[in-house]
Amino acid sequence: MEAITLPVFNKEGKEIESIKLDASVFDGMVNDAVIYQAIMAYRAGKRGGLAATKTRGEVSGGGKKPWKQKGTGRARHGSIRSPLWRHGGVVFGPHPRDFSYALPKKIKTLALKSSLNAKVKENNLIVLDAFELDKPKSKEAARVFLNLKLNGKDKKDARKLLLLEKIDNKLLLALRNIDLLDINVTGNTNAMEVLSSKKVIITKDGLADLVKRLKK
Repeated sequence: MEAITLPVFNKEGKEIESIKLDASVFDGMVNDAVIYQAIMAYRAGKRGGLAATKTRGEVSGGGKKPWKQKGTGRARHGSIRSPLWRHGGVVFGPHPRDFSYALPKKIKTLALKSSLNAKVKENNLIVLDAFELDKPKSKEAARVFLNLKLNGKDKKDARKLLLLEKIDNKLLLALRNIDLLDINVTGNTNAMEVLSSKKVIITKDGLADLVKRLKK
């Protein structure tokens, strides 16, 4: 397959060059089945699993036998906290648990590749030469996104993900107050994060680092 070429923009929003994407990563293939598996695993990991019921041993009270074993004409009972009684314990009820499970590394890598290819197909992957600010101010950082015409009115269209090779504290302070912006380093990003954003902005250095990670 012929390599895909994307424009590279500066922080003023001007196209300054073009870049050929690595064909071994950006091959145009979107594997929906693998993406589904990755998203399900991510969502399972986010589940709290906090629902809880008490067994007969955990419900308070019921230590004394309600009546003697024989001679009353009533059924035999050893505790008023039996599951057969009102306010008794619950049989086979839910208990706190961990719903998370591990996915093979190859599936996670393929899911991330597929999600990035999907963004390229939608023209929603934007390459920046660098994300550098003269001053660590939110106003300056917001101006970069304004220059790239990424301030959509619809919240769904305005959500964006910025991927950098590394993030220093000053840059993080400037970016953290910007609405509908997620920030991550390329070494930690995942398919769910990419697909949750309408636009993905990545620096040239970040793109090189991401390609290196996905080719391992």
